[in-house]
Amino acid sequence: MASNEEEEVHTFASLGVCEQLAEACDALGWKKPSAIQVQSIPLALEGRDLIGLAQTGSGKTAAFAIPILQALLEKPHPLFACVLSPTRELALQIAEQFEALGSGIGVKCAVVVGGIDMMAQAIALAKRPHVVVGTPGRLLDHLTNTKGFNLRMLKYLVLDEADRLLNMDFEQEIDEILKAIPRERKTYLFSATMTNKVAKLQRACLKNPAKVEVSSKYSTVDSLKQQYLFVPAKYKDCYLVYLLNELSGSTTMVFTRTCESTRRLSLILRNLGLDAIPISGQMSQPKRIGALNKFKAGERNILICTDVASRGLDIPSVDMVVNYDIPTNSKDYIHRVGRTARAGRSGLAVSLVTQYDVELYQRIEQLIGKKLPEFPSEQEEVLLLHERVNEAQRIATMKLREKEGNKKHNKKRGDGGDDDDDDDRRFTGSKNNKKLKRSKGR
Repeated sequence: MASNEEEEVHTFASLGVCEQLAEACDALGWKKPSAIQVQSIPLALEGRDLIGLAQTGSGKTAAFAIPILQALLEKPHPLFACVLSPTRELALQIAEQFEALGSGIGVKCAVVVGGIDMMAQAIALAKRPHVVVGTPGRLLDHLTNTKGFNLRMLKYLVLDEADRLLNMDFEQEIDEILKAIPRERKTYLFSATMTNKVAKLQRACLKNPAKVEVSSKYSTVDSLKQQYLFVPAKYKDCYLVYLLNELSGSTTMVFTRTCESTRRLSLILRNLGLDAIPISGQMSQPKRIGALNKFKAGERNILICTDVASRGLDIPSVDMVVNYDIPTNSKDYIHRVGRTARAGRSGLAVSLVTQYDVELYQRIEQLIGKKLPEFPSEQEEVLLLHERVNEAQRIATMKLREKEGNKKHNKKRGDGGDDDDDDDRRFTGSKNNKKLKRSKGR
């Protein structure tokens, strides 16, 4: 669609969305549709299969949820739609959005993801929800093992973040799911990038699809301010603390490469009086959900995470993203920084670049097609924090060793000690935070 046509569209109703759903959009604070919604919704309402390509934070979930809910309103039916997601957190968020949009029409959703009791999920499926949202592995488990559950009457299939689904090697599970659902259905495939695997999947499961592309190249939104900090590797933690202290009060997501780093950094920061909480793939699902909810509710203002949190999660209040570790795959940078500056808001992304990350960082600049400015800092001022950070690192190392030892004893009780939050509050406190600020001479 031409851009002038997009400019003419100001409401969901003008896209063909029914009154009840248009009112639901308004109640959620969506005053006008995003570009991907403008292009996708009319085609979906016409009954077309869709391939939607758009940058992260562009409103893709509503672009497929609204047409599905409108079709459900016209012909109510249990097990009407199935949405596949690469991560548990994204699946939960998609279900929340379906329920929010469909609250006025009584939509029932079930979420089937790993890390949560299968029996409770089987009970939810037995109640025959309208929409099932899940990760491919767990959905296939239920199709294989849960008596009475099948998707033979399914009308809609959605593959969200399809590039990530296939990168995470869900190809075999998706093939099995496709065999278990009707050929006569509508299929929507949404992705940030069009890879060879996504193209192969498109050929396998879509019929004469309409392709909607909002962003043809890898890009970040204009309201996002991006900077870097060149830091000596041995002082990396000091620079992170300096950055968080300079922008204290900001709601921040800090991305690391490993699960171990999320635990270590959250302990270091909490020892310095900063409200940090970790989330990673090694945590149990209830603890992951708990950490995310605390961050969303503002009980913690720093979320230390791996790339498990880089895709699809919509937390409107995120002011800043920090790349503590530069991602090895440049495209992951786009998804990480897309956690801020969402839905027209402004945001800041800062990458910590050590002497070992220069090549990886240059690849990112090449991908986004611009040279980024440096975040202003004085090394002398940063190193005033060195002694305090060293002490925090020592305590964190001690705590991690202690936890590792306790894991063996806790296994029998089913408590793997995979996370550390309120039990570590003895290492935190406003007293430490005052010392931190004084050490800077502020």
